[in-house]
Amino acid sequence: MRFTCNKNELSEAITHVSRTVPTKSTTSALEGIKVRVEPGCVELTAYNLEMGIRTTISADTDDTGAFVLNARLFSEFTKRMSGNKIEVIIDENNVVQLLSDATNCTFSAISAEEYPDLPVVDSQRSFSVKQSTLRSMINMTSYAAAQNENKPIFTGELFDIDEGMFTLVAIDGFRLAIRTEPTDTNEKFNFVVPKKALQEISTIIKDDSENDCIISVSERHIIFELNNFFVISRLLEGAFHNYRRSIPESYRTEVFVNKKDFIGSLERCSLIIDDRNKSPIKCEVTSGTMKISCRTAVGRVNDTISADITGDSVTIGFNHRLMLDALKAAEGDKVRMRFSGSIKVIEILPPEGENYIFLVMPIQLKG
Repeated sequence: MRFTCNKNELSEAITHVSRTVPTKSTTSALEGIKVRVEPGCVELTAYNLEMGIRTTISADTDDTGAFVLNARLFSEFTKRMSGNKIEVIIDENNVVQLLSDATNCTFSAISAEEYPDLPVVDSQRSFSVKQSTLRSMINMTSYAAAQNENKPIFTGELFDIDEGMFTLVAIDGFRLAIRTEPTDTNEKFNFVVPKKALQEISTIIKDDSENDCIISVSERHIIFELNNFFVISRLLEGAFHNYRRSIPESYRTEVFVNKKDFIGSLERCSLIIDDRNKSPIKCEVTSGTMKISCRTAVGRVNDTISADITGDSVTIGFNHRLMLDALKAAEGDKVRMRFSGSIKVIEILPPEGENYIFLVMPIQLKG
């Protein structure tokens, strides 16, 4: 059995699917990539029992068959082969040869019979979203998903589809990120997708992609179909936070500030903050300016940022990293901030509209 294909296309496909390959598994076959050959094409599959990725590339072949290759060797050899074309040959003893120009690499394969099939999903609901929009939504919210497993449901993101709107939500107990876009379905349903699956989707989407991603959902799984990739993931079980209740109904102070200026000030503060020298950022909002200050045993930072401010003056403390993550996720040159007092949650929004809302918990300042 043999096939010939473009080296770069094969390498790119391997790169994407191999991110799902587990480093260690009780099923040794899962530590590899399943390669299925059919006339005119080659299909690559990786699966870790939680998430699977499958893609197909064109190939010059009339053969049919399947085998499993060590993911690391397959990836590294393919990247380093000379020339633009690569030929793959597998013999009856499951020995694989990779040939390209003057290069010949050989290693062992294992039988595809040991590789478990991806789950068969009876999709109950589906909708589509432009790939560039989905990537923006993921990149603007994933920073707020929980890193630890104390509350497993918070390691994922909520997909909330209701009344023609698609809302993506992430929360970790200290911050909340919400991103909303119109959708083509009027159905009402919600589910929670692991953050890792969404990050893989984001890497698959090309920067200039205007194509749609088709999203299908069953009771336990979600499927993303995009750019000739098929991505399936288990859904997370449990009750997600009622995020709508966390959004303040009113505010006392509104600020429009240049995002670059604010980020620069916080990054200067971060230079004197570490694990041994922790301190909240003190933010004083008054007529026309935001005063940012921080003091630790390492040093002191005092900054003044010009801003458009309406409403009451307010002094509030917050964690520099939580605020930086939110500001860097926000699109555009300016952000709008809303304050309801010195110990109430901070809102970060776009200058106009509310297609995203980021919330950051304050830190009560001493004195």
